[in-house]
Amino acid sequence: MVDRKFIKYFSVFLIWLFSISGITGILSPEYSDWFLSMTPVNLLLTFVILLANIHEYSWKVAAAMAIPFFLGFITEALGVNFGLIFGNYAYGKNLGYKIAGVPVMICLNWALLTAVTADVAKLISKNSIITALIGAAMMTALDVLLEISAPRFDFWEFENGDVPLENYIGWFATAFVAHLGYQYFKVKTDLAISWHILISITVFFAVFTIF
Repeated sequence: MVDRKFIKYFSVFLIWLFSISGITGILSPEYSDWFLSMTPVNLLLTFVILLANIHEYSWKVAAAMAIPFFLGFITEALGVNFGLIFGNYAYGKNLGYKIAGVPVMICLNWALLTAVTADVAKLISKNSIITALIGAAMMTALDVLLEISAPRFDFWEFENGDVPLENYIGWFATAFVAHLGYQYFKVKTDLAISWHILISITVFFAVFTIF
């Protein structure tokens, strides 16, 4: 039988290993490009860690994750191809393989962030509308951090280098809908793992607002 406690502790170790080594590597002039090119792998492994710590597996897990994944793809495709929802922007090379100009990993990122912020939001309220609002607000606040480093990391960049207000409005609205859909299925992810993932991502990008 698999020891759930071992999986949990090992998962926390990996989350912070990825984050700390990523910060160190990107700050190193010699290895920065390599570490940035590994961003899709890092995102994928973090998502696998989230899934590995789910308490109960069923079709609901796939359905719940599919909602922010495909909603993210649709809105991002409208953004990069038509300038809708988020404004005029384009993705760089460091988020990996793209479909219709949208990196597959950015869709996975939508699912990951929705899941972890939903866990935290449910600590504040059990009402689905309120938790969706809180989760969407947390994701939008995190996007503020992401936008600072995105051009530097060749993740994405807005036209003329200016992030429009509509990007944040679009993020909040999309995240709100994603939360309503995701939370409907009541997936039992691990709260501690969600906290570690959310904090590690926040710390990672906060560091690069300074250095």
